Amino acid sequence: MTTATDKTTALTAPNQTVDVDGRTLAYRTFGTGPNLVLCIRLRGTMDSWDPLFLDQLAERFTVTVFDYSGLGYSTGDPSYGKTEMAKDVNDLVDALDLGRVIIGGWSLGGFAAMVFTALHPEKVSHVLAIGTMPPGLMVKPSEDLFFPTAMKPVYDAEDEYILFFEPNSTRSRALADAYLARIAERGEITDFATPAEVFNTSLIASADPTTPFPDPDGAYAQFFATTDIPVLALSGDHDLVFPVENWYAVNDTWPTLFVATWPDSGHGPQHQYPEMSADVIASFVTHTPAP
Repeated sequence: MTTATDKTTALTAPNQTVDVDGRTLAYRTFGTGPNLVLCIRLRGTMDSWDPLFLDQLAERFTVTVFDYSGLGYSTGDPSYGKTEMAKDVNDLVDALDLGRVIIGGWSLGGFAAMVFTALHPEKVSHVLAIGTMPPGLMVKPSEDLFFPTAMKPVYDAEDEYILFFEPNSTRSRALADAYLARIAERGEITDFATPAEVFNTSLIASADPTTPFPDPDGAYAQFFATTDIPVLALSGDHDLVFPVENWYAVNDTWPTLFVATWPDSGHGPQHQYPEMSADVIASFVTHTPAP
């Protein structure tokens, strides 16, 4: 019998692997309820998620986090190309026989989640787009401070404030410190286990000078303008890389889009307000039935 004291949590969930299509995908699964798969940000691994956010989700969902091919604990050829990341999602969902899932993604992981949804809508009940942007051109561009900071070899606390929180806010900085303390509880962190030349090469290969989320023929935008799959965009009010205004621009053309904006926060709203973010996600899934 499982008790509250021996329940698997984000910090205690073991690494597991599955071999699929010539590489090994590493993942962790814990919680109870409908299957929720989360795609991580640029340079992130399974260890980059706030354990409190994950544990709050795991009260309502069976949560699966994973590492993309060739990154973190996974093997294979690394790529930040959106279709390659979406293939990782699809292969993992099929290999674990998860059925229809709630798919979520943070930052670049949001691209993976949305492309996976557009390519395999029959496998998706809901979409969670966290600290990311819709496909296509930006109506409000990224701020210059973000990318030089994001590409530093190692992040210190000040970098974390800039990248994922609101550096000009005392409250946001305090909540960032609490998040960093929670992250440190796991011990071994694999964020930077991937050599810099690997993520730099894979990022450059997938880059587009016109927009972070290219959609040259408009196919992804058209999909979300016509789908009946519910979409929740969860953003901070001052996201340096993917301003929330880009979501407001499609609010009247995506018929199933809900936009939640956290005040005084940045690119990692779910880490600044983990409990509230998990509550909003749970309510969204409960009250927007899957098609």
